[in-house]
Amino acid sequence: MSVGRTGQCWDNALAESFFATIKRELLHTNTWPSRAAARTAIFDFIESWYNLHRLHSSLGYRSPAEYKTALAA
Repeated sequence: MSVGRTGQCWDNALAESFFATIKRELLHTNTWPSRAAARTAIFDFIESWYNLHRLHSSLGYRSPAEYKTALAA
């Protein structure tokens, strides 16, 4: 395992994918009047769309909320 070593791009693959999704689906589709507006939009995107409704291929095309519910059952 190479976590922590410099230059291992795949160590951060999940984080990079997450940030790319936010940029592609939210940040680059709007003009933001302020940093505070963008910050609020990011929070809303994560809490009300990404975690609850957006389907993730790595979770069998279920939302994180659906996946968590299925694990608890």
